[in-house]
Amino acid sequence: MTQIPTVKLNDGHDIPQLGFGVFKVDPAETERIVTDALEAGYRHIDTAAIYGNEQGVGAALAKSGIPRDELFVTTKLWNSDQGTQSALDAIDLSLEKLGLDRVDLYLIHWPRPDLDLYVETWAAMEQIRDAGKATSIGVSNFHVPHLEKLAAASSVVPAINQIELHPTFQQRELRAYGAEHGIAIEAWGPLGQGKYDLFGMTPIADAAAAHGVTPAQVVIRWHLQSGIIVFPKSNSAERIGENIDVFGFELTGDQMAAIDALDAGNRVGADPDTATF
Repeated sequence: MTQIPTVKLNDGHDIPQLGFGVFKVDPAETERIVTDALEAGYRHIDTAAIYGNEQGVGAALAKSGIPRDELFVTTKLWNSDQGTQSALDAIDLSLEKLGLDRVDLYLIHWPRPDLDLYVETWAAMEQIRDAGKATSIGVSNFHVPHLEKLAAASSVVPAINQIELHPTFQQRELRAYGAEHGIAIEAWGPLGQGKYDLFGMTPIADAAAAHGVTPAQVVIRWHLQSGIIVFPKSNSAERIGENIDVFGFELTGDQMAAIDALDAGNRVGADPDTATF
């Protein structure tokens, strides 16, 4: 089986650097698709309450027979559940759906600065961790001012900040802040969510041809070599297998630099400063 490298988090726990995401995976198909991912060698699964597919993830995990200590499971607190009691109730519901007594990582999904509840919610996340319901806690889609507001109110630094990140939107300020403060960076939408012709871009296409791999494999490899935790998603067993088969080649310094140069501030998802869903 593929040996996936791990990243050491600021709380001392390890996270597999390459995982499998289930954003927009049909709940009715989730068990089958996650089963395919586990059979391909993935042990890190990323879901969220709002995805509606935690139950399917849990069913696949249970059916797999893989020991719990070999799995890394992430879920996320949805915006409508921010606030102390709501967050405490939400983790219990997620654990029930997943069929687990704890998750390895629990994230605040969005800051929702208009609600101004994320600092209170972070205190609840600490309670959740201390109760053993989440091994590590972190955030998603937090900008530097959001992180600084947490830091002013709590000595607990998020283990992870999961953010939109792909070659034309590289989030260098957030990555630098994370490096300075010990916050590991995870990329969602690492392949651009198909919203632009990422795979046709010359540095990516050329690297794929040079190594005899797919453009998607090149982009995943770029994330890994950049020190980013990444979890591509696919409904296709063939592509699920391809996306984990990225450890037999290494991008050269020139190839990495050429992809780095694609950064264009091209956000394709919602802006955390203004998102109100």
